[in-house]
Amino acid sequence: MKIAFSTLGVPGMPVAQVVRLAADHRFHGVELRAHATEEPVHTALSATERAAVVRQFEEAGVEVLGVGSYVKVAASGEDEPVLAELRAHVALAADLGAPYVRVFPGAAEATTGADAVAARRLAAVAPYALDREVRILVETHDSHRTAADVQRILGLVGHRAVGALWDVMHTWLGGEQPSASYPTLAPHLGYVQVKDIASAEDRTPLPLGQGVLPLTECVEVLSRDDWDGWLCWEYEKRWFPAVPELPGLLDGARGHLGRLLNESA
Repeated sequence: MKIAFSTLGVPGMPVAQVVRLAADHRFHGVELRAHATEEPVHTALSATERAAVVRQFEEAGVEVLGVGSYVKVAASGEDEPVLAELRAHVALAADLGAPYVRVFPGAAEATTGADAVAARRLAAVAPYALDREVRILVETHDSHRTAADVQRILGLVGHRAVGALWDVMHTWLGGEQPSASYPTLAPHLGYVQVKDIASAEDRTPLPLGQGVLPLTECVEVLSRDDWDGWLCWEYEKRWFPAVPELPGLLDGARGHLGRLLNESA
């Protein structure tokens, strides 16, 4: 498996710094948060600016794992604004050489109607994504936090350009253990997002291995199936200001994930 970290919780960090940190701490890739007002990488970048981002990653030998969008595919409202935003993020990922775009479900609740809305929108954009060699991944999150929830949407779409992003915290909060989540998501799985927290009530991020999330079990079920994808550590200082700065945590996170992979090999 390859190991990445996410800039989802590090608003405004320059691309050059992100790349340098990834290379210095032996991460294979980075998930880039795409936010128009907080981040240096977003859908309004020109072709020249996108090429400059690609060049920095290539020179460092670090991959762009994915684009973390804030598109909510099951949210109420008209389809076209969602479709336009989704296409724009797919185009950005393609230009950056990133294989994935993360989207949220974002419904008020996980109903059959919300499933159908999400599936309709994803199916509409799937051919566009396929043509650009990008997969749209629905994260286990918010209204559809379990693998079973997300699988209902993906089953309706039935297109290989649409898959799942497994956020281990959310499936665990939804009452699923990795032994149940993984088989459900496996046919659709793009990559796996990991973090650690103090408890279900206190989601303040902790160094990997110091909280309650079943990270060891997650890696074990992936390894037993010879899954050869990405583990991406999600750092969340953006929403938890008391969390230490990213550079001081990278070695510990990289070391813990490396140990989990070795133990399960």
